[in-house]
Amino acid sequence: MSSTPRHPATIHLRAAGVSLVLDLSGGTLPRVLHWGPDLGALRPQEVEDLRSALRPQPVGFSVDGPVALAVLPEQSAGWLGTPGLVGNRGGADFSTAFAVEEVVLPEGETGGVVVRARDDVAALELELTVELTPAGLVRQRATVTNRGGSPFAVDAVNLTLPVPSEAAELLDFTGHHLRERSPQRTSFTQGLRVRENRTGRTGYDAAYLLAAGTAGFGNRTGEVWAVHTAWSGNHRTFAERTYHAVSLLGSGELLLSGEVLLDPGASYTTPWQYGAYGRGLDELSARFHRHLRARPHHPSSPRPVVVNTWEAVYFDHDLTRLRELADAAAAVGAERFVLDDGWFGSRRDARRGLGDWHVSAQVWPDGLSPLIDHVTGLGMEFGLWVEPEMINEDSDLARAHPDWIMATGGRLPGAARSQQVLDLARPEAFAHILARLDDLLSAYPISYLKWDHNRDLVEAGHQPTGRAGVHDQTRAVYRLLDELRTRHPGVEIESCSSGGGRVDLEILERTDRVWASDCIDALERQQIQRWTNVLIPLELMGTHVGADVAHTTDRRHPIDFRSGTALFGHFGIEWDLTRADPGDVRRLAEWVELYKELRGLLQTGTAVHADHPDPAFQLHGVVAEDGSEAVFALTAVATSALYPPGPVRLPGLDPEAVYHVRPQPPGDVPDGNAGRWGIELPWWTPRGVTLPGRVLSGAGLQAPVLFPERLVLLRATRVPA
Repeated sequence: MSSTPRHPATIHLRAAGVSLVLDLSGGTLPRVLHWGPDLGALRPQEVEDLRSALRPQPVGFSVDGPVALAVLPEQSAGWLGTPGLVGNRGGADFSTAFAVEEVVLPEGETGGVVVRARDDVAALELELTVELTPAGLVRQRATVTNRGGSPFAVDAVNLTLPVPSEAAELLDFTGHHLRERSPQRTSFTQGLRVRENRTGRTGYDAAYLLAAGTAGFGNRTGEVWAVHTAWSGNHRTFAERTYHAVSLLGSGELLLSGEVLLDPGASYTTPWQYGAYGRGLDELSARFHRHLRARPHHPSSPRPVVVNTWEAVYFDHDLTRLRELADAAAAVGAERFVLDDGWFGSRRDARRGLGDWHVSAQVWPDGLSPLIDHVTGLGMEFGLWVEPEMINEDSDLARAHPDWIMATGGRLPGAARSQQVLDLARPEAFAHILARLDDLLSAYPISYLKWDHNRDLVEAGHQPTGRAGVHDQTRAVYRLLDELRTRHPGVEIESCSSGGGRVDLEILERTDRVWASDCIDALERQQIQRWTNVLIPLELMGTHVGADVAHTTDRRHPIDFRSGTALFGHFGIEWDLTRADPGDVRRLAEWVELYKELRGLLQTGTAVHADHPDPAFQLHGVVAEDGSEAVFALTAVATSALYPPGPVRLPGLDPEAVYHVRPQPPGDVPDGNAGRWGIELPWWTPRGVTLPGRVLSGAGLQAPVLFPERLVLLRATRVPA
């Protein structure tokens, strides 16, 4: 990038079918003139004319002239909506008027703009970075520096992206433990819609992704704009529409009172805010997926089949039983064996021992080596569960260092799951946990950590002062993960938080997959996995096959439905195979074999979702980047009002290519009354049908009759010309 005191009044960034046009005129903070579909190559004068064409008429009366909405909005510019910077210096300097001092421009049409500005009255400096990534994502963050002689309190820094008035609907997410990321839609009306998360983690019910789109936008239809806050602590996401004919999406860290007090010379940097545009949700999601896959540290090796012991044995850690489970896991093709909670200290149940990260001599008198040697001898990797951020009051660590527990200073927070939060921002606590985990990873050939985080941060302060500490705790967790990865670069880490409570792009800078939910009921997982996939590619999403009766819902499902649901993700097993029906175990081995065949496609292809009109059916799949092959799952989540159901369209195929489409074993059994009565579906044979992609996506294929809570797989392969 090059720096120049004289910069163009406008700059046009382009990437992957997206244009971002920034207005840098007037010496004030940058404003977004256009964020959306690619405008094509524009001559400099055409970009300037675009700025003139989009300049609003100066009516509204908050200030003379048009109200200029910057990516960090300021009241001094006449903006009376949500401010960009909220703070004060002893009650003064609550409103800023930043003047740009330097603009650093990218060399070409992609990259980032860095804007440095100053407010001499408020004695503050601001650095804004606004980027357009090669995947077409907008990415921005801000750094505020105190240049005054006294502390400056930062209460909020909100970054915004405007969306056009065509955006008439909002999509965000709610949920709870065992039902994460449940979608909800509302109209985008005038006023402020705010989603605040104060749980100290990303949260089950966080906005996660806040999308605004044209009326009725779907997976493949309409225009959609969305923002995501890459932050694993408290955060605030909002949509705002004002009488200034302005609609915007905004977000930032949600700071508790007194969390950030900048001493002279100190700085605060916001989390990255990501913005994505697409024609339909699938295109929007593909931008996030391509961005993540382009990272140098993105997992590139085939995602191994995982067996996790939790729902198989819970706290019952018996070496003989675990060896038998490992034998059964290896027999069906598992490649990674993860020992879950209960291996350390006095941890025989959830009420004690958390924080004492040494192998229990009671349960493991010879250490973990006898189990690890058995597992690795079977050709599997060994993984281990940890929860380093939490502590039981009934633990040796809590008895030795009660002051390491996060609290307001005058009392302990109410326990949750018999847990408190260990203050990792405290240097002694950080050093202790780092040393224990480092020793563990050095002593044993552990290739994988399931990193859990099982309670919200309630009254999370630093003792003895009681100053709020969620911000510090989040940063400390990042430092801990970073240091462990530096010391043990070959160890993969999973982000688990009572299931899917910590899923965001910043935790994924330090982890290799997320656990989507503690609920592995296949019906619930259909929705949980679909909406986790709106942000996260399949290879980063843990998806397990559970027992025939789900532990969390008591719902019963056949093996094909459970396995076909888990296929679309990082496939695993969480089930006591030693006590399972032998026929189900044999069938599971077939699904493991299919996953291994398909994981190259699943790990690199484009996720697609049909806009099927029948709510009883869902169709989703993965199409190879070059369009050469695809696999689709057709799922009956309820009983259809149509009998038989109508055709389903296969999205994402090359319209000019010809494809051979056929049922894919073992997901080729159309389990429904028609099959029981011997009524055949003509094309449902290994011969299948051969049709152009435009026909398969435009006319579709007749769906088989299915019982509810069943699925079948379709395989499409391009026919050589």
